[in-house]
Amino acid sequence: MKTDVQIGQEAKMIHINEVAQKIGIEEDYLSHYGKYKAKVSLDLFDKYKDKKDGKLILVTAINPTPAGEGKTTTNIGLSMGLNKIGKKAITTLREPSLGPSFGMKGGAAGGGYAQVVPMEDINLHFTGDFHAITASHNLISALLDNHMHQGNVLGIDSRRVVWKRVLDMNDRALRNIVVGLGGKPNGVPREDGFDITVASEIMAIFCLAHDLEDLKRRVGDIIVAYTFAGEPVTARDLKAEGAVALIMKDAMAPNLVQTLENTPALIHGGPFANIAHGCNSLIATQMGLKLADYTVTEAGFGADLGAEKFFNIASRFGNLKPDATVIVATVRALKYNGGVKKDELGNENLDALAKGFGNLEKHIENIKKFGVPAVVALNKFPTDTEAEVKFVLENCERLGAKAVLSDVWANGGDGGVEMAKAVVEVCENQKSNFKPLYEVESTIKEKIETIAKEIYGAEGVDFTKKCAKEIANIEKLGLDKMPICMAKTQYSLSDDPTLLGRPTGFRITVRDIRVAKGAGFLVALTGEIMTMPGLPKVPAANNMDILPSGEIVGLF
Repeated sequence: MKTDVQIGQEAKMIHINEVAQKIGIEEDYLSHYGKYKAKVSLDLFDKYKDKKDGKLILVTAINPTPAGEGKTTTNIGLSMGLNKIGKKAITTLREPSLGPSFGMKGGAAGGGYAQVVPMEDINLHFTGDFHAITASHNLISALLDNHMHQGNVLGIDSRRVVWKRVLDMNDRALRNIVVGLGGKPNGVPREDGFDITVASEIMAIFCLAHDLEDLKRRVGDIIVAYTFAGEPVTARDLKAEGAVALIMKDAMAPNLVQTLENTPALIHGGPFANIAHGCNSLIATQMGLKLADYTVTEAGFGADLGAEKFFNIASRFGNLKPDATVIVATVRALKYNGGVKKDELGNENLDALAKGFGNLEKHIENIKKFGVPAVVALNKFPTDTEAEVKFVLENCERLGAKAVLSDVWANGGDGGVEMAKAVVEVCENQKSNFKPLYEVESTIKEKIETIAKEIYGAEGVDFTKKCAKEIANIEKLGLDKMPICMAKTQYSLSDDPTLLGRPTGFRITVRDIRVAKGAGFLVALTGEIMTMPGLPKVPAANNMDILPSGEIVGLF
């Protein structure tokens, strides 16, 4: 069986100009990065400003398991399936992070015959967007430390610097460090640390900003530290926003590539969904809506994280109105949620399937709470039995969600035709009444409790003393009227990764809360979520290489 890399390398790509022509982008709007990649000028919005938006489809999933779900693969396959049935479709995706690519996950460009290409470039440096974000973030860090070294006119308390440095790599040794050692010429000694680039507030801003001026304003609002008097210090106080915008000027343009079947794909931005808001850039999604009949986007991890944040954060800021949601599931993953061990997932087990189905049931209920119609895409595996497939499809229909088999991994767009038809049927016959779950004017605790109870199914929320104190300070500073971005494990509806399926009788503990004023939301931290991941015992990087022929192996 061919690997994803081999399938990707055998793809018959067409020149990026031809891809652009499929959706009405003239060559003058492109900045080429070779034959198969290009950035699309934001000036294109002026050309299509009066054009009615197409349909917006969000692809989400059940909680991820080691068995695999295939959310990105489904997104890509759905866009290709829509084109197969005569709809002009485009996919919008996040850019992969180097950290997970070299760590446990490997690449993130789809799989099998539902990939975006050139997958090697997309999974590596691509067009340099993440490098620009890393440099922009660390420029602010350098300006901050330099200000304290050069006299500290702002009165920054070195013990209350909240702006860490970033690196797009999994490196646990950098989580907690000390900077400024070596005597007076080398700065002010203080504790510091690194987050991964995709956890940077610059990344969140990058994906929520409407244009370069909006990015500049948001960057200026970033709170980097507090003074000895307890007042916030912003990037604007350091006069950083202009230089950051300069570094980011090219990155702001979405990246255009193609699927294996030459369907246009806009790939732009990539915040994590368990520590950030987990959606590609608003610019890319809004551009897709102007260019295509159907724009297929996705949100990271399960619907309790990615979809919730897409609805409550991204859609709110981007004035998006999703027309339908596709929830990806597999028989194997549902059985895993029902307690079956990974090496036994190939055996028929209807009892475990029924128990694990509760996870999918909860996600279907949650999507409906936002007023958006749901379609379930059941990713096909060779070990699925007829009885197991029938159980899932019938029970989804019982819950009022259209359910179809998806076979895009093995058959590309042809394997996504049934799913595409189901999505079109839902969009044409079921009106979306989308509405966010809560009002931003509610209190911080009320917003968090609404998410925990309504989306996770928790009985309530406990706030640590440290968190309660921080909430009181945020309210005192008048920074509480913003959406909530929950940092939570992706593996469970709860904040305990071992509670699979549809747990009940649990409470959520919020241990800290951070202000992301530039991004426009508050980050509530639960459990042991790390903003700088570590590498596994055997990193994926150990099996990667480039051969003398130029062939890349082991990337995915």
